[in-house]
Amino acid sequence: MAQLNIVEYPDAMLRQQAVKITSFDASTAEVSANLLDTLYSTSGIGLCAPQIGESVQILVMDLSDDHSQPEVFVNPTILKKSGMAIAEEACLSIPGVAAKVMRSGQILVQAQDINGEPFEREYQNMKAVCLQHEIDHLQGKLFIDRISSLRRYRFRQALRALETRALA
Repeated sequence: MAQLNIVEYPDAMLRQQAVKITSFDASTAEVSANLLDTLYSTSGIGLCAPQIGESVQILVMDLSDDHSQPEVFVNPTILKKSGMAIAEEACLSIPGVAAKVMRSGQILVQAQDINGEPFEREYQNMKAVCLQHEIDHLQGKLFIDRISSLRRYRFRQALRALETRALA
């Protein structure tokens, strides 16, 4: 398919709630393939449709070193959370910013595949963290929203630089 540009902060697309997929057709498969192609062109482990300019509820994740374990989630919902994980998070849409974020260490997710078939899966550790990060994106939330304003203050210069670049 295609490697696309990644939407960067402060683009309004990143703050919008993505639309639920109701029709599973070639466009669903195309967005998924574009997400994987774009993800694999980066050092990231997860990417969602709003990050490539599509306001739909699709995300991809692959934590393997050789890109051999792609997972696609359409209309994902977290059914259950437990435990705690603190992980250093970064975001392809907020280059140059990383921070420790507290999330659940284990989650149960319900989603659909690109054909609309429902599934439930349980994830732990970094996969759970990655999924929560990407599902936040689908709801218009960024990982920087999950850290204190005091800690976010440390990144003010990097965020302002991204804002200035967006205005240019």
